[in-house]
Parts: sequence; structure tokens; C-alpha cells
Amino acid sequence: MNENTVLKIQDLRTYFFSRSKQAFIRSVDGVDLQINRGETLGIVGESGSGKSVTALSVTGLVTAQPGVITGSVEFTSNGVTKNLLHGLEDFVTLDTVDGRIMEVEKDNRGWQRNVDRHLHHIRGREISMIFQNPRVSMNPFMTIGKQITETIILNTAIKNVAEATDRAKYWLEQVKIDSPNLRLENFPYGLSGGMCQRAMIAMALSSEPSLLIADEPTTGLDSTIQSKIIDLLVDLKNEVGVTTMLISHDINIILRLANTVAVMYGGTVLESGPAQNILSIDDEYKHPYTAALLESIPDEEHIKLKGHLKAIEGDVLDTVNIPDGCRFYTRCNRVHDRIEDKCKHSEPDLREISEGRRVRCWLYYN
Repeated sequence: MNENTVLKIQDLRTYFFSRSKQAFIRSVDGVDLQINRGETLGIVGESGSGKSVTALSVTGLVTAQPGVITGSVEFTSNGVTKNLLHGLEDFVTLDTVDGRIMEVEKDNRGWQRNVDRHLHHIRGREISMIFQNPRVSMNPFMTIGKQITETIILNTAIKNVAEATDRAKYWLEQVKIDSPNLRLENFPYGLSGGMCQRAMIAMALSSEPSLLIADEPTTGLDSTIQSKIIDLLVDLKNEVGVTTMLISHDINIILRLANTVAVMYGGTVLESGPAQNILSIDDEYKHPYTAALLESIPDEEHIKLKGHLKAIEGDVLDTVNIPDGCRFYTRCNRVHDRIEDKCKHSEPDLREISEGRRVRCWLYYN
């Protein structure tokens, strides 16, 4: 890690056991990611690609068995670097065949106790999270003001209730919620979806974290409110400058907010690098999956002409039966004779093709 790196994820694997199929669902399968201080990393991909499970794995919130089984998550805050998965290897035994994990034995209770002990002073304090559904994430029996005030008292140097309440009001003002004094006394069920999301963002920022994880922050909101929440996140990024992991299937949101982008498919990262390169339609050096995602976005011309959008052919990868070759091979429209055998039988590495740009594709390997 360089001195500007806040989070570095290496070989993260999170598996769940399917009783019906008697096999592992490889939700996250060898993810490598890095976020530098003050930057926003956008993670995009279809539903089921492993975006949210990656975030939950980082924060130790995966509870289903076996959960996280390998990897390291190095997190730097206040000049101190910690491995959030410290001691993982003491609780997991893996049986591999030809380099593939076939069987897992894990002391889940022991691992969870270990995680809770190491992350007790990190979750909510140094790492905050905005969840997909704010109403589900908030306590329905506590007012918004009490919940934010409690967060401030638990996770900052402010211990006085009156001072913490003033600070809660300040953060509600920062997220541009109307009548912040009134909203302090509201319960979550008394707020609209947009207001509830603003309150959740205020709560996440109130501890002044080193890392903010925003998991689909506009899901479930109508398009007008989505636009306002995105504008709010843009303003907060410019004013607060918090390091952010932003997860979304909406590429337009990522375009507005992210400095760097990671494209996930089938539980792994297929491409990562600067947002202006990866999400530019004019940039030809990108993974075929990234190109297909960009082609599926409606533009002004499509809307005017009522034209058909380009769909990605084939079915989404079954992460129970991951093939030996490239995970996108059966849906790729750029396979040619020179590389077809490799694509079919050998999975490419996530390899750097230019400064800061990495792609997992045989098209770009010599």
C-alpha cells in the first residue's frame, strides 16, 4: 500500500453453501480493489455480480455460512494500517483441487467473535455505511435526532447530549433536509423515502469516517428524488471530501461521482481504472463486458427514435458452476480464433495494460 491508500482488498472470497444444490455459491471470488484517500471508487455490474457482498465482507457483516473464507482487507486510518480480516486463516480450512476451492471447514462462531472484536471500534466510526433501504436500517422506535445523536456520542469525541444534538442538526442541514429542527423529532416512518435517505447519509457522515460505503443509495426512489440525492452526494463529495466506495448498477450515477471504477461480473473484477477512460464510449480499450454495459444505456437519440437498446446476449453467470475459462466467454461477441481456446479453458489474470488500468481479458495480453 502507498501512503495515500485507504483501503486495499486482495483475493477476497465469500462463499455461501447451497443446500439444494449441495455446492458453494461463489458470490465473491478473488476480488482485488484499491481506494486512495479522497477518491470515490465506483463499483458497477449486473445484479448478482457480487458488489454488495464485497462491501458487507469488508465490514464483517456477512453472517451466512461459510461467509468470508480468504483474503486480506488492509484499512488505513489516522496513519495506522489494520487487516480487517486479521486471523481469518485460524478459523478456515480449505480443500483445493487444481487450485480451485472444493470444500470449506469454518468455525463461524469463532470467526464472528474475532471480527466483532477487531471491528468494534471501526464500524460506524472509521467506516460508515449507507444501506440500500434506510427505513430497514434505522430503528423504527427512535427519533431521527436520537439516532444521529447516539451515533455522534458513540463514535466521536463529543459526549455531551446537547452538543451532540446540535451536531446532529448541523449534519441534517448539510444534507439539505428541510426543517432540520422538526426532522430531529420525526420517526423514520414519518419521513418520505428521499428524506429518510438524507437522514441516513447524515448519520453515516456524523462520525466523520475515513471511509464511506454507499450501497445503492438511490434504490427504491423515484427518478426526481434520485436526481436530488445524486446532486446531494456530488455536493458532499466536493465539500466533505470523504473517501467513498460507491456501489450502483446505474452507470450514470457512477459517471457523476466516481474517480475510479471497478466493473464486476460473476463475483470478480473484470476491469478497473480511471472512470473517464473506462466509462467513455469512445475508449476502445475496454473489457467486452464493460462495452456491452455502456451500449445498453439509453441515450437521447434512442429516446427520440424509440429505438431498441442493445441487450447482452446469453444468461448471467451461474456462480455455483463457474467455468474454467473466462467468465464472460459464453456472452462475449469479440472472441476470435487466435484467443478462443484460451477464453474457453483458461481464466485470464487482472493485468495492467496501462498506468492505473487493469483488464481481465485475453484480447489485451501478448
